[in-house]
Amino acid sequence: MTVPIRVLVCDDQLLIRSALVTIIDAQPDMEVAGECGDGRAAVDLAAQVRPDVVVMDIRMPVLDGIGATRLLAGAGVPNPVKVLVVTTFNLDEYVYEALRAGASGFLLKDAPPAQLLHGIRTVGMGAALLDPDVTRQLVGKYAARIRPTDSTPRDVPLTPRELEVLRLIANGLSNSEIAAALVISPETVKTFVSRILAKLNLRDRVQAVVYAYRQGLVT
Repeated sequence: MTVPIRVLVCDDQLLIRSALVTIIDAQPDMEVAGECGDGRAAVDLAAQVRPDVVVMDIRMPVLDGIGATRLLAGAGVPNPVKVLVVTTFNLDEYVYEALRAGASGFLLKDAPPAQLLHGIRTVGMGAALLDPDVTRQLVGKYAARIRPTDSTPRDVPLTPRELEVLRLIANGLSNSEIAAALVISPETVKTFVSRILAKLNLRDRVQAVVYAYRQGLVT
C-alpha cells in the first residue's frame, strides 16, 4: 500500500470545510490530518501535524490565506509545506499574490470534486497545478510587476535549449505544446523541465514563470 497523502483543510466557512473534509477522507489514498478556520491556526496546526498538502482558502479572519501561505511555503521557510489555494475568487490579484507567496496550485471552489482531488494529488507529488490558460492570463495581467527594472543582461546557468524551453513555459505552454513547438517528445520536455528547475533551484513551473520574467527572458 502507498502512504496516503495527508491533507490539512483550512476554510473559515464550516459548511465548505466539512464538505472538503468528507470528500478527502473518502479517498483511499488520502487522509485528513487536521482542519481549521483561519490562517494563523493553519500555520500552527501544520507545524504539529506536518501535512503533505494544505488546502487553503484566501479570505479568512485572523490571518488570510495569502499570509498563511507565505509562512508555510514562502521564500526562506526552512521546511515548506505544499499549499493548494481553493477559493471563490477568480483570476485576480488574490491569485497572483497567493502564487507569489509560495502556493503550488490554484482551484476555484466551484470546481468538481474530481478536479479538487486531482489537484491535491498533483500538488502532493510535487508538481504545480496551474493550467496553461491560467498562466497566460496571470502573466498578461501582472508580468509588468515582476520584470526587471533595468535592461542589464542576466547570467542564467542554462543551455540554449533549456533557455528555449523556459521561455515557452513562461509563455504558458504545456509540455505537449512545447514538444510540438520544438519537435521533441513530451518525455524529453519533462527531462528539460526537471533540469531547469534543478539548475535554478526552483520548486515548480509557477516559480519558473516568475523567474523568467524577473530575468527579462520574456517580454
